[in-house]
Amino acid sequence: MSLPNAVRMQTNESVSWRTLCSRRDLVANSGVVAWLDGEQVALFHLPETETGEQVFAIANKDPKSGANVIGRGIVGQLKGDLVIASPLYKQHFRLADGSCLEYPEQQLQVWPVRFNGDAVEIAAV
Repeated sequence: MSLPNAVRMQTNESVSWRTLCSRRDLVANSGVVAWLDGEQVALFHLPETETGEQVFAIANKDPKSGANVIGRGIVGQLKGDLVIASPLYKQHFRLADGSCLEYPEQQLQVWPVRFNGDAVEIAAV
């Protein structure tokens, strides 16, 4: 499984991968939320994209409302980018880098994430 371009990392020893959940905890083409160091992370498993199976990790807190709802958003594609639509104000965030299409000042944190067998691992950098 390859990482999105914006979070692709070179292999080096300073990256520490941590298991966040199991593959069976994910829902295809939808979001689930996990805890990472006291922060909510929305995970999106897209099993059938143009580049193959992908998983994304993005902050769950909507920057406009402050509510932890991004994991409940609708996954789609706009202008060639995979996006998540916030369920409250409907703004679209790129899954690859967390940038907002409608409001450039809004940004969600993203983390490198991968499958390691059945484990879903997130990079602690």
